[in-house]
Amino acid sequence: MNMNIFNRLLSTKYMVKPEMQKGDIPPSRKAYGKSLRIAIPAVIEMVSLAIMDMIDVIMVGVLGAYAITAVGITNQPRMLVFSVFFALNIAITAIIARKKGAGEMDAARSCLRHSLILNVILGLVATILAVLFAYPLMRLAGAQTVVIDDAASYFTIINYVLVLQIVTSTICVAQRAIGNTKITLKVNVIAKIIGVVFNFLLIEGRFGFPALGVEGAAWARVIAAVVAFALAMHSVLHKNSPLRIKLTDYWGFEQPMLKSIGRLTYNGLLEQAGLRFGFFAYARVVADLGPEAFAAHIIAQQVMILSFTFADGIGAATTSLVGQNLGKKRPDLSIMYGKIGMRMAIICALVLSGLCVLFRFHFAAMFAPYDPNVVIVAGELLLIFAFVMPLQTAQLVMGGSLRGAGDTRFVALTMLLTVGLMRPILGWGMAFPLGLGIAGAWLAIIIDQGARLIMLFTRFARGKWISAKV
Repeated sequence: MNMNIFNRLLSTKYMVKPEMQKGDIPPSRKAYGKSLRIAIPAVIEMVSLAIMDMIDVIMVGVLGAYAITAVGITNQPRMLVFSVFFALNIAITAIIARKKGAGEMDAARSCLRHSLILNVILGLVATILAVLFAYPLMRLAGAQTVVIDDAASYFTIINYVLVLQIVTSTICVAQRAIGNTKITLKVNVIAKIIGVVFNFLLIEGRFGFPALGVEGAAWARVIAAVVAFALAMHSVLHKNSPLRIKLTDYWGFEQPMLKSIGRLTYNGLLEQAGLRFGFFAYARVVADLGPEAFAAHIIAQQVMILSFTFADGIGAATTSLVGQNLGKKRPDLSIMYGKIGMRMAIICALVLSGLCVLFRFHFAAMFAPYDPNVVIVAGELLLIFAFVMPLQTAQLVMGGSLRGAGDTRFVALTMLLTVGLMRPILGWGMAFPLGLGIAGAWLAIIIDQGARLIMLFTRFARGKWISAKV
């Protein structure tokens, strides 16, 4: 009986209702294999980047809790600056995946060219604003007097190469949309390794390099961004690239493509508005609990980001396969690959949750070896997060499936409600009026993730996303 239940949960034979099938459903081994071929490089990429980000925080952590806070508090302002470009990338993913499935690679390349032009123009504007308003943004994020100078300096330096980061991000999401996750693995992992090396050299000063502290971490990120840009550009300038761009291509705007990008980007902006406001407000709630609580929060977030990367890598494969099969007029296969992605993500989450419970204090001690109070609090937060992980991974893949189909408006409204409103309001209420402090703020994440999963799964199950237009 148990094996029958297990088989029904994992077998592709039971994932699509007979009345929905438009053709043969591939056997489980073949379908899971196709998903894994795209997902594994993406997971390796995402996990490698997260681990190296952890190493960055560990390296900064030798300077103390204030240094961790100074770097960590720039996260939400940085994401705020990136929000427009994240929205544009959502549109790029949906359009290019659909065009790839339909065999319209000229249209896919046109989409990439339009996006690069838009990103360069908007990126220059964003760079100027980010550098000019570094201090006000840090104050808005809750930076206290003891960390604001370091935070503003770090934020200013990393934004010098904002345009390069944006262009790199756009090329990478375009490559993922057509299933070329090995390319993005190469681009980001090589760049990040170089960034870790320069962190080692510049934070404390080694082998004749100056000891720049927090600024050293910022310059290491700049160097990594330049390397990533060079590798990303090579991936689309190469003559054998499916997304090859050339100077002799037509680089003007075309109304139909611009309209498609604009419509999906608008929905992406709604999503980003909810995410950025929610994350920003929530980070401000945690920052108001003090530097030690915020440092513990940043440490626990590193593990959260690591778990997120598994789901994000699987979600990249799912998004690509859902969009491509809709382009092939096979919505039944889109349903199947969406369900496969969710199952793989939940299995990963259950394993990671067990590791998180067992080794939570060991994880925390790596980041703040000289702050036992921070380690204890971070370990308690990781215990809470162990219960969040399966909810987080499942809803991330469901959201990716809907975005790949072009159903970006519903995802946007879901994020606006749960992340934009529920998380900061509940986080503040539990942290302060209820007096639960940082633990209360993290309990709000469980409620947020659970509500998001219910909404996205219900939408996916009803199947309205199948008819979404890009």
